[in-house]
Amino acid sequence: MSDTPLPGAAPPWRATVLTLYPEMFPGLLGHSLSGDALSRGTWSLEARQIREHGLGRHRSVDDTPAGGGAGMVLRCDVLGGAIDAAAAPDDPRPRLLMSPRGKPLTQSRVRALAEGPGAIIVCGRFEGVDERVIEARHLEEVSIGDYVLSGGEIAAVVLIDACVRLLPGVMGKHASGVEESFEGGRLEYPHYTRPREWEGRTIPDVLMGGNHAAIARWRAERSLAVTRARRPDLLDREEP
Repeated sequence: MSDTPLPGAAPPWRATVLTLYPEMFPGLLGHSLSGDALSRGTWSLEARQIREHGLGRHRSVDDTPAGGGAGMVLRCDVLGGAIDAAAAPDDPRPRLLMSPRGKPLTQSRVRALAEGPGAIIVCGRFEGVDERVIEARHLEEVSIGDYVLSGGEIAAVVLIDACVRLLPGVMGKHASGVEESFEGGRLEYPHYTRPREWEGRTIPDVLMGGNHAAIARWRAERSLAVTRARRPDLLDREEP
């Protein structure tokens, strides 16, 4: 799919993924909201093979860690070359490295990324990436949680999906992206739909009364209660 927008149209949100497994993409991103938006040209995806910049006959991309230790480390010269080939020096997109030691990905960071031109995303593998390429290519390390994956590809899919769903026209209603968990620093309130009664459980009466002010108060109260019970750390972050 071409990255060239139609005349008069805004440039699409562009994701460039550097990976040793480009066949993993678009994967889940080719379905549902993100897949529909991809087919419409709302955003674009390019998966580039890091190994194309590998060394020698076998296109080696890693080496043993300096100082000893288990595993292998992705070489700075190989990854630096892959990044340089993927983006011009004046490319305004942030350069992200999916890493368990990165800053936690938050909804506010996702929203900021979605409002920008896109992202260049590096998927780490092995024991890690040579620190020098992180410094030299100004990679921002991003984590999707306090656990370790086999590689950065799954994390990249999570980040891209979170951003794409916020792009204009991707979700059916604007409120779908506003009244949900982490917007406003709290978890989302409970949802209900028909039937009115199911296995002895009923929809709260306030939601069926048509009093929109009362419904708004109930949702705010339930949002606070759920957040206090499950993620009190979010409340601790609020300004006094």
